Amino acid sequence: VENFLIMHLILAPFRILGSIPISFIRELGRMVCFLAVCFYWMAFPPYLIRRIIKQINFIGVKTTFVIVLTGSFIGMVLALQTYYALVKFGAEASLGPVVALSLIRELGPVISALMATGCAGSALTAQIGIMRITEQIDALDAMALNPYKYLIIPNLIAGIISLPLLNAIVVVVGIFGGYAVGIGLMGLNGGTYFGGISDFVKMKDILGGLYKSLSFGVLITWISCYKGYNAGYGAEGVSKATIQAVVLSSVLILVWDYFLTSVLTT
Repeated sequence: VENFLIMHLILAPFRILGSIPISFIRELGRMVCFLAVCFYWMAFPPYLIRRIIKQINFIGVKTTFVIVLTGSFIGMVLALQTYYALVKFGAEASLGPVVALSLIRELGPVISALMATGCAGSALTAQIGIMRITEQIDALDAMALNPYKYLIIPNLIAGIISLPLLNAIVVVVGIFGGYAVGIGLMGLNGGTYFGGISDFVKMKDILGGLYKSLSFGVLITWISCYKGYNAGYGAEGVSKATIQAVVLSSVLILVWDYFLTSVLTT
């Protein structure tokens, strides 16, 4: 018995360390299976058009003000900082392309996704989580209504539609914010600003930003819906699921952005 207790104490730290990756892999498997089931049911009509439009309004339209405000100041700050760096090399005429390419390739998709996560993703998780703890999802099953078709798929489709549009708003507003700083404060010529953008921005850059925003739309709605769908009972369970959804979505957006950038730029 003493030898057994000693071995148990010796192996306890290794058992704890080993349980962490096992739990991570198990949770990752559940999330992937959840997404696979969503894509499976997405392939079969009918689609709840009214609910999809409602979720587009929830995810996209209600986030627009924050997106416009954030995008404009990002473009202004980017132009302000970039201009002083370009002046040192005598390349201030390149301000427009630098601002535009930074927004189109990286900042537009990432910032719009992070803002959508904070505004819509957290609310989406809380909404589905409350439906879980009040047994409304169980009621859908009892009424022979597929919870995936009614709750999850409209959010996925709405995210795929909304995020590219939010990304476009960030890019356009940011470019004009940079224009306001470059022309209004720095005295740069407006024709030079937009002329450089038309010369250096290619369709490949625009498509790269589009692919990122589409994947971010799936990522945000997938994680938010999963965490809400599997929320624990009580207010503590919903709040914990909401925090996990926001943190995990934000981290995965940055990680996935790195991998997409490495693939699209090679």
